[in-house]
Amino acid sequence: MSIKSPLVRGYEVVIGIETHAQLSTQSKIFSGASTAFGAAPNTQACAVDLALPGTLPVMNRAAVERAIRFGLAVGAKVAPMSIFARKNYFYPDLPKGYQISQYEIPVVQGGQVEFYLGDDKRAVRLVRAHLEEDAGKSLHEDYHGQSGIDLNRAGTPLLEIVTEPDMRSSAEAVEYAKALHALVVWLGICDGNMQEGSFRCDANVSVRKPGEPLGTRREIKNLNSFRFLQQAIDYEVNWQIDRLEDGLAIEQATVLFNPDTGETRAMRTKEDAHDYRYFPDPDLPPLVIAPEWVERVKAGMPELPRAMAERFQRDDGLPAYDATMMTQSLAFARYYEAARDGCRQPKLVANWLMGEVSRRLNAEGRGIEDCPVAAQTLAKMIERIADGTISNNGAKQVFDALWSGEGRSVDEIIEAKGLKQISDAGALEAIIDEVIANNAKSVEEFRAGKEKAFNALVGQAMKATKGKANPVQVNELLRKKLGAQ
Repeated sequence: MSIKSPLVRGYEVVIGIETHAQLSTQSKIFSGASTAFGAAPNTQACAVDLALPGTLPVMNRAAVERAIRFGLAVGAKVAPMSIFARKNYFYPDLPKGYQISQYEIPVVQGGQVEFYLGDDKRAVRLVRAHLEEDAGKSLHEDYHGQSGIDLNRAGTPLLEIVTEPDMRSSAEAVEYAKALHALVVWLGICDGNMQEGSFRCDANVSVRKPGEPLGTRREIKNLNSFRFLQQAIDYEVNWQIDRLEDGLAIEQATVLFNPDTGETRAMRTKEDAHDYRYFPDPDLPPLVIAPEWVERVKAGMPELPRAMAERFQRDDGLPAYDATMMTQSLAFARYYEAARDGCRQPKLVANWLMGEVSRRLNAEGRGIEDCPVAAQTLAKMIERIADGTISNNGAKQVFDALWSGEGRSVDEIIEAKGLKQISDAGALEAIIDEVIANNAKSVEEFRAGKEKAFNALVGQAMKATKGKANPVQVNELLRKKLGAQ
């Protein structure tokens, strides 16, 4: 159970999330039709997807392997046998009149997802993750008042990942969703493209007074951005509190979030499981997963973020938070490793990646894959910081030039901009002698125990060298000379 966050207007917020991750298979879960995004409507729907009479579903082995991979990654039980069921409901984009899903016995059971909320490590427990097929899509624009149905998406394989109601704030829900998103992309089981609907979240939200039973939940459907997830939860929480404060009841419902108004609105009364009349699908035998199959999938797994972060702590000496940040995505971890190997300064590399590099990437809406400064180039710049060639301020100027793509090497930029630090002890000693001679009052105050006076002397030395002196050496020489006198 995650740590409780502060109350909202005296109420405790309770959140559970259901996530639909579209699996990265080339074909659909029960047919050979393509799952490629962007095709013309109804050009990637075969007879099975259209539910033509006499067609039978055939399980996609690659979809099962991706579910196994996820179960292993979150420390869950991979069920040796799971059952497919028919979830019955009518909707125009559901040609069969039912959705094939898993109900009583899902393929993945339990597990948890770990992440940081600020400096606090959190863990959200998972109830299950089950395989199912996606429905088609109703199109309402450009149809002259009518709706069109595109069945290209019908039958696309989904892994629905369901949490316990462990989250206590919208911020915690967002960090969980980001961690889950990073994990499924890391594992290669989902491309994570939220704009294309590959990763969609439903948030179950309720409020209660501390110590009271769980309140009535409302489910916010199909949130396809982390920003919308946070906005929708925050609005829903305040809406529910307002209603309770007015003495009104909360009715269980499915609601939609309107990003234009920032509001949620009820779509329909929330159904319970019995409303869908689940029963085992007679066309699909039980899914049997032998231990040998699980072991083969396990052998082909990439190193997991948690294990990699522990390695960075153990081998590179990174703090736990830094190590977690370095494993926020596989691409980020690979960039860190390449830069670290290039300069053997793991902590400096981590600082730059969490600081200036991330700041600029976020400002420009880029991922680390699009970073204009190569890992080896960043490593060379950090090398020049570590060996005293440039100061931290000088490094920022070098980084500016590298980011803007000037096409020069680190050393060429340092030379052209005159950023090389004065590290010659003899030259610095003469400057420091002059500073001491010209600042008798500061010297006297320092000897009287005022540390600020020492900082003023350092500032004078840096000013005399136009900021080019090595500050570490300036500190050492000043303290030595003042101590000797």
